[in-house]
Amino acid sequence: MIESLFARIDSKREELVSFTQELVRIPTINPPGEDYARCAEFLGQRLAKSGFSILYERARDTPGDSDRYPRKNVIARFEGKHSGPCVHFNGHLDVVVPGKGWTVDPFEGLVRDGKIYGRGTCDMKGGLSASVIAMEAILEEDINFPGAIEISGTVDEETGGYGGVAFLAEKGFFSKPRVDHVIIPEPLNVDRVCLGHRGAWWAEVETFGRIAHGSMPFLGDSAIRHMSAFLELLEQKLFPALDQKQTRMPVVPEGARRSTLNLQAVHGGEDESFSGMPSPLVPDSCRLIMDRRFLIEEDIMEVKAEVTDLLAELADSRPNFRYQIRDIMEFLPTMTDANAPVVLAVSASIREVLGKTAEHVISPGTYDQKHIARIGHLHDCIAYGPGILDLAHQPDEYIVIDDMVAAAKVMAASTLKLLGVTVES
Repeated sequence: MIESLFARIDSKREELVSFTQELVRIPTINPPGEDYARCAEFLGQRLAKSGFSILYERARDTPGDSDRYPRKNVIARFEGKHSGPCVHFNGHLDVVVPGKGWTVDPFEGLVRDGKIYGRGTCDMKGGLSASVIAMEAILEEDINFPGAIEISGTVDEETGGYGGVAFLAEKGFFSKPRVDHVIIPEPLNVDRVCLGHRGAWWAEVETFGRIAHGSMPFLGDSAIRHMSAFLELLEQKLFPALDQKQTRMPVVPEGARRSTLNLQAVHGGEDESFSGMPSPLVPDSCRLIMDRRFLIEEDIMEVKAEVTDLLAELADSRPNFRYQIRDIMEFLPTMTDANAPVVLAVSASIREVLGKTAEHVISPGTYDQKHIARIGHLHDCIAYGPGILDLAHQPDEYIVIDDMVAAAKVMAASTLKLLGVTVES
């Protein structure tokens, strides 16, 4: 059975390539959420032809949703001939902006030297394509399996996932008894099983001043100078302390096996959208966006206190220092048990297909497993996909075709194991 299934996946190699190219050519850039509906419908129409029942769910009233940019998700389900567990493959449809530095068209899907180039090939339309081909191969082999197979294409993962997996999880799409095992084809490398991710806390700090004429700054109070004092304190105290924090989580790459803080953006003074010449003003507001990634050993309240204590210190020591801090979002670290069924099934399949022991890793950044765990309370969930982690969000992003084929075999074999189907040679 398994040899015939793998041979069928090999025969679908060109179909896998063309399907990935078609997905990449739909530029689902987020923000703002371009072409979500078109991409969801394209995926749904394909799976409907393979016999899946199709459901579309628009996440109304979630961040960014509008009639122009509807947060449209697709869920496809194929019922087996008998009752049993459900294996769900979840892939996000959105991609980040291309950015600068490309030497090829980011939305052409160019094939060269055994690779497909384009924004989203690695993160994660290539992985989604591999899961579709894998499940279609199982159906084409007419394998009698119990339970159900699901594939979803969801939105907004790159901006928190609120209009995608979070919305669907609230509606019960990622909870028992509907679903038992979830595999998310994020790009963590074809021989790795990703058990989860570090925690994340995003916050905005705003410092305040008093507006005045720029030629007489002594009559005002610069909010930017107050922010610079806070930034200096971060450099002196917080960054060195974070460098000392290590974890038992097998985070990759090695540099992420500690706590980190990214200063994402600073906005102050003249509005960024102004045109022409700036006016001479002392800034009365300055805002800083912070992205703090933390470890399973850290408590979220202590993570926040490290920042608020520094702000309080400045309020006591610096004249006229006024500020406010606002939470943007927070997610706790997740780490699926290494002996969970989905981990064991995918690890065994990696050995069968690739002939090597699967490496268990933790992602440096969060992905939609966070919503499946915290909202759906479903913990038999991992990320497994063929993309190379370091290529995500980079110019000239690509995915290796051989890795996609191998991943499809791993996904197919893992699905049969989780459904209780004997997969002997």
